Amino acid sequence: MPNRTGLVAHERYFWHDPGPSAGGRRPDGVVLQVAEAADHPDTKRRLLGLLEASGFADRLTRLAPRPATIEELTRFHDRSYVDQVAELSAAGFGEVGRSAYVGAGTFEIACLAVGGAIVAVDAVLAGEVDNAYALIRPAGHHAERDRGLGFCIFANAALAAMHARATSAIERIAIVDWDVHHGNGTQQAFWDEPDVLTISIHQDGRFPTWSGALDERGAGAGYGSNLNIALPPGSGHGAYAASFERVVVPALERFRPELVIVASGYDAGGFDSMAHMMAHSDTFRLMADAVLSVAGRYSGGRLVVLHEGGYSPFHVPFCGLAVIEQMVGQRSGVDDPFLSLANLPYQDLQPHQEAVIEAARRTSGV
Repeated sequence: MPNRTGLVAHERYFWHDPGPSAGGRRPDGVVLQVAEAADHPDTKRRLLGLLEASGFADRLTRLAPRPATIEELTRFHDRSYVDQVAELSAAGFGEVGRSAYVGAGTFEIACLAVGGAIVAVDAVLAGEVDNAYALIRPAGHHAERDRGLGFCIFANAALAAMHARATSAIERIAIVDWDVHHGNGTQQAFWDEPDVLTISIHQDGRFPTWSGALDERGAGAGYGSNLNIALPPGSGHGAYAASFERVVVPALERFRPELVIVASGYDAGGFDSMAHMMAHSDTFRLMADAVLSVAGRYSGGRLVVLHEGGYSPFHVPFCGLAVIEQMVGQRSGVDDPFLSLANLPYQDLQPHQEAVIEAARRTSGV
């Protein structure tokens, strides 16, 4: 029997305008020519379009987002930072961190993104749906306590987890981040927190270059509750499959989460412009199946997936569809025309990738 899967989506998410860009940087008018920002809404709009055009959206339960409140935002973010985002948004444009640009209306849309994540969590915890996918924008996993970073304004996943702990009896939450860039903001939010397990699997040194190393394990009572798997560039399906089999799933099983939240970026895809990995839609399908299985064993299936990065307008929709299909437990009947990636050389686990995974396994103690 298929699952009841919730979908959070809203037209306003597509209206966040980060301004012109040149490789994630603001053009200087001299040598950096203006180009369309990598963080444009097309990938997420196309995923929603694929769901609707295929008819698969009819199998999903639509969940209406609401704006997050100031109280909800300041569970993690400094009030001065929240105010800065609001002021720059009202002014029409500004920068709140490297590659984190605010346009007119961004504050309201970013609040709606956090609120969408919270609505998804509430629906799952209330049993209204079995699991939920939040197709929200702007992304959040890079946003830190007092600044934005890497297209992220507010920390969607971290704030959703904090909301769950503040408003329910849930104590142990696992956040799995398979965006190709390190989830530094989520790591910061729970650095010394033993009851939130944060796992980030990402390209080594890609972004931010100064975070995401294996030895970043947390502090104090939270030591050991943060795990980074920094895969070498060029890693494909085999490396991701081995990482989940040998490290991610055992770590989750040891932790026994009561709720699993996924920061689901698709920029590890082999057609993405913002990284150098070789994942394909079946890679994301495998990872989704793994977290669904863990959630089913320890939390009654409580799983919330939050859309993060992913910058290939033609590849991301099929990767996202694969994840949602696994969440529903049914196929849409849509074939991924880009699965030829699976047949490229070096998709299998390579020795240098295996060495990284084994180091992560030993460090994690699983």
